[in-house]
Amino acid sequence: MSVLKVIELMASSDKSWEDATKTAISKASKTVKNIKAVWVKDQSVAVDKGKVTEFRVTLKASFEVS
Repeated sequence: MSVLKVIELMASSDKSWEDATKTAISKASKTVKNIKAVWVKDQSVAVDKGKVTEFRVTLKASFEVS
């Protein structure tokens, strides 16, 4: 039986929510091993002068604890 731990991550991108998600996972994977799944908990954008300037995501990532 495996044991999983869940952490919350936040990331942003000027391109898309998808890019923000990939960035968060890529950076977290450098120090957190065995990430098994990620749930996109929340999405938002930053707006400046009527234009979207940043896509933001909040993620819950689960990884196996050895």
